[in-house]
Amino acid sequence: MMHHTLSRRKVLASIAAGTLTYLLAYPVALTRPLPQASPVVHLITVESVISPVSAEYIIKSLERAEEENANCLVVELDTPGGLLESTRQITKSFLAAKIPVIIYVAPSGARAASAGVYISYAAHLAAMAPSTNIGAATPVNLGGGSPDSSSTLSHKITNDAVAQIKALAAKRGRNAEWAEKAVREAVSITETEALNLNVINYISPSLDSLLIQIDGREVEVASGKVTLATRNARVVRREMNLRYRLLEKISNPNVAFILMTLGFWGLFFELSHPGAVFPGVVGALFLILGFFALQTLPVNYAGLLLILLALVMFILEVKVVSYGMLTIGGVISMVIGSLMLFEQPPDNFGPLLQVSLSVILTMVGLTATFFILVFSLAVRAQTRHVTTGREGLVQEIGIAATKIEPEGNVKIHGEIWRAFGDDAIKKGEQVRVVAVEGLRLKVVKATETARRDI
Repeated sequence: MMHHTLSRRKVLASIAAGTLTYLLAYPVALTRPLPQASPVVHLITVESVISPVSAEYIIKSLERAEEENANCLVVELDTPGGLLESTRQITKSFLAAKIPVIIYVAPSGARAASAGVYISYAAHLAAMAPSTNIGAATPVNLGGGSPDSSSTLSHKITNDAVAQIKALAAKRGRNAEWAEKAVREAVSITETEALNLNVINYISPSLDSLLIQIDGREVEVASGKVTLATRNARVVRREMNLRYRLLEKISNPNVAFILMTLGFWGLFFELSHPGAVFPGVVGALFLILGFFALQTLPVNYAGLLLILLALVMFILEVKVVSYGMLTIGGVISMVIGSLMLFEQPPDNFGPLLQVSLSVILTMVGLTATFFILVFSLAVRAQTRHVTTGREGLVQEIGIAATKIEPEGNVKIHGEIWRAFGDDAIKKGEQVRVVAVEGLRLKVVKATETARRDI
């Protein structure tokens, strides 16, 4: 009995010791770090003019990368320039970024011109692929090219642009002297020159090599200094969604102008021919797309009103005898309105926001031809001789089925009609209908002269 009692005590003691050991070790198990997931790098591509569309795309992509705790955001850039206001929005978002932003001018043959210089200078790090270039950041005035040096306004714009890019250069430790030359003298350099002049940080033949080069680099973001860990990072490419792609395609002034013109055609044809449906649907779709594009473009409403005035003149041309004066006025009004349709902001870097002259002349010619043709057909249809119903019998030729003196029967189109006339008509003679009175036809002899008059 004593033996069994001792054995039970040993078992209980062993269990107690094991439980104590586990409890002591449990907090350590809870604080043991979990295996770390591989870092994530977000990648976007911008291959267009810097506009409100591309600015929104870049800024939203940066915000998403921050929300998902990405290690950094890489922007593959290839741009000829763009609007300064959109550029300012991008640079402000880069300066306030919580994660590093890396500009990568790629692929080979790409450029970071005009607005692209400011975006590159605002990024925490900048790299270029071989055979690329950067520079030519001089503002473009309303007439194209660099501003007139004698203009006070151009001095203000240029000095403001210089101050902005020098501030970015000081913030990121880049070459401020070259940046000023890029604005004042429109200089442009290759990737090798850019690296030697401290305009960029790296030359990278590929994205993989870039991620290896920047790995371990310490940069300062809005919240403090961070160290990049990109060597084995997982790259997540964030493509433009359908809305951005659609806006980017149709925000071209030429495309927006063509869409609006075709939309007016379709709606006008539907209103003048109710029930056609297809022209109205297509016209409404084109107009919606056109106005959708206008939200990203600086529209001059005086130009838009001139285009509408031209359409009214084309319509009146057929209704009013103007001997072509309304058509000429419509063409002139549409050409001037088209040239004025988009305002060119003075603080622009890169291509002008205007409709191509060849596109204007083509669409004006087609519009004038379209309206003249449509209304000519409509007028011709209204003045055409009626061929159906009782009215359609007037001027028709028939045969006297009986003697008409003054009444009788005639045969027209295989039908027998009651007829009367002022002159006696023999049976079998040809007759011509001159009027319809109730269910009777007034006829005359269809002489050779009468036949020629038909």
